[in-house]
Amino acid sequence: MKRNRIIGLTVLLVASITQTITAQVGRPGIHDPSTVMEDKGKYYTFGTGGGGIISDDGWKWYGGGVRPGGGAAPDVIKIGDRYLIAYGATGGGGDHKGIIYTMWNKTLDPKSPDFKYSEPVIVATSDGYEENDAIDPGMMLDPVTGKLYLVYGTYFGYIRQVELDPKTGKRVAGNKPINVAIVCEAADMIYHDGWYYLLGTHGTCCAGANSTYNIVVGRSKSVSGPFMDNVGRSMLEGGGKVVAATTSETLIAPGHFGRIVLENGVEKMSFHWEADLNQGGASVLGILPIVWKNGWPVAGENIKPGNYLIQSERRGYGLELAVDPVNAPRGAGGFGGGRGNAGPVKPVPVQQLAEANKAWPEGDIKIRISDYIGRPHQKWSITPAPDSSGYLGGPYYKIVISGTERALAATADLNVISVPKFTGAPEQLWRIDQLTDGTYRIMPKVVPNSKEKLALISAADGTPALYKFDMNSDNSKWNFKLQQ
Repeated sequence: MKRNRIIGLTVLLVASITQTITAQVGRPGIHDPSTVMEDKGKYYTFGTGGGGIISDDGWKWYGGGVRPGGGAAPDVIKIGDRYLIAYGATGGGGDHKGIIYTMWNKTLDPKSPDFKYSEPVIVATSDGYEENDAIDPGMMLDPVTGKLYLVYGTYFGYIRQVELDPKTGKRVAGNKPINVAIVCEAADMIYHDGWYYLLGTHGTCCAGANSTYNIVVGRSKSVSGPFMDNVGRSMLEGGGKVVAATTSETLIAPGHFGRIVLENGVEKMSFHWEADLNQGGASVLGILPIVWKNGWPVAGENIKPGNYLIQSERRGYGLELAVDPVNAPRGAGGFGGGRGNAGPVKPVPVQQLAEANKAWPEGDIKIRISDYIGRPHQKWSITPAPDSSGYLGGPYYKIVISGTERALAATADLNVISVPKFTGAPEQLWRIDQLTDGTYRIMPKVVPNSKEKLALISAADGTPALYKFDMNSDNSKWNFKLQQ
């Protein structure tokens, strides 16, 4: 976070669900967010300047988070049944004299009777002359050794790593800082599949739509590095593979990475967009899926509104209404050899909804999985549900046959059907998470008469059903292919 003073955040207007669904909704304004943390069903993140934002579902955010100490760029980690908060007390002052504090709390809920921060303790400093600025802390609890590490720093010199005591949050006695990277800031560390990953934010911040922030990564088999990127460049020499960058016209410059592991195969990254043009160019919270590709984390994608083939990973067949297809004009296909000089080609029109739906039943229709041939009973329109409800990082979706209000719905007997009209009932609302392998999980918000958390699966090549999600089975995975 390069700045001479702490920048006040713009008060945001409530966002419309019609905007790009990569941004959160409600009042998600924040800069330099801490890793999003869950506490008793609510989600919290804290930002520069003190305070933070809260969400009841992980999608719609509002103010009310409490973090004393002011300063900048905090991070939060849960250790046992307590939360450890680290923050830079100085806010990136021009003299580069920095102090990083840590403090504990039993809860992040300011309304809880257990809500009380411990006295902050100093864990890192910079004197303004050394090649480091003690700001922008990020923490990792090593799952292999149980040791706690903190990385910190900005473009002014090195990113450094120190070891903390996971029981006290204090600096381990005698521990000396290690230089681990340059030319980045807002560092964080994570562990995955035998590798330690160092994440940093590259580029410029705090210039609104002109910011160039992007998130980069290197990895090492050792917790202290050297951290190398995908082409063998050390992060101590300015290396780093891009994890997340600007890819749209309205959401600009992602920075301040945090990793959230929800369950096996479902991971998210929290960060801020330097500018959301749809919200006045303010800095806002972003949450995207993490996809692991060839051993590297990359930002995944939430499903964008559109018409889709919903394709089973099990066999590659498509989800469809269980109706008899209406034959389309055959055209010139089939036997007969080459056309030679048979004259001009006459295109065969794509079958339209009005040509097919007259034969469909008026009531509920069963769902099956079958060969995809681009017909109306196989094309699904997917849009955010109009009630703006959601889950961590995404809205609940309305899934209907394209051009109709005929909606996909879960049933009490653990099947899926198409009902004649979308009503917004909870069994018609669908959670779609991109998984760490790039495929997707589809889950109803509610299964009637059930409290179980179930997902749409391929029970057989042609049979969809609702069952417990299994990341190790292709039966539980789906792909979305955008159609015309």
